[in-house]
Amino acid sequence: MFPGTRALRTFAAAARHLNFTRAAEEVGLTPAAVSHQIKELEDQLDLVLFARGGRNLQLTPAGMTLFEAAASALESLQRAVGRARGMARGATQLRISLSARFATNWLLPRLPQFQAAHPELELSFDISDALRDFDGDDIDLAIRFGTGRVADACADRLFDTVIAPVCSPRLLADGARLEQPSDLLRHTLYYVDWKTDGMVWPNWRMWMAAAGIADFDDRRCVGFADSSHVVQAVIDGGGIGLADLDMIANDFAQGRLQRLFDTVVPVAPEYAYHLVYPQRSRDDPRIRAFRSWLLEQAGVSI
Repeated sequence: MFPGTRALRTFAAAARHLNFTRAAEEVGLTPAAVSHQIKELEDQLDLVLFARGGRNLQLTPAGMTLFEAAASALESLQRAVGRARGMARGATQLRISLSARFATNWLLPRLPQFQAAHPELELSFDISDALRDFDGDDIDLAIRFGTGRVADACADRLFDTVIAPVCSPRLLADGARLEQPSDLLRHTLYYVDWKTDGMVWPNWRMWMAAAGIADFDDRRCVGFADSSHVVQAVIDGGGIGLADLDMIANDFAQGRLQRLFDTVVPVAPEYAYHLVYPQRSRDDPRIRAFRSWLLEQAGVSI
């Protein structure tokens, strides 16, 4: 008798983490339940899968063999379920993965135009910054910030990202003088503190250099992991923030933010927002319709 998928999933989590507590967090069980399932699996197969020594867990040779097979089988099953769900959704539904920031600040305000042009298509969204597998996660398209290099996928660059200082109009109404870049030095300065693969998201030191201010002292700078936190800090706290102009157009339109100065700092040129979709789907009428509309909205010639 072969073990069920639930037992294999629990075993695979325990084998990856070599820790029943972390495995329990992954599969939504208690550590005791994970330990019990592993013991049942060992009894069922008449195999010792883990060498237990105090607090340390190690896979036995038999456990390693089963783990490799179980991981491959579970991945294949997940991808098959994702493909089946995609087929079951039919030809009028389109599932898109994108970040909350891009959805709220760029796509959703424009979405009624797409729905008016294509009332036959029903969109659903996976709101996440995590990488997605088109088959395993049942995704038709993804909008992601990065290089656009994804295996077996097509990627269309949407627009370049430029960063500029913004403030709350209330700050100016309260009498703050922000007439030249050096005036910023009297204020708390917010920015996104993010690096990846050698690329540094534009920070205040970079912007001040572009604005002609040398020997900038960044002790008044406060870094955040996400640009939405920068925007909220500017709106709530009265400081100055470096923000992605395309992602805050709605805040400008509604009077929550105001741009300062003409100087901008571009993000590294190989990084941008991309529309990504499987190569096998490039001729899918749903993909073509959404791609054509999105590139037009982004100002990209097709």
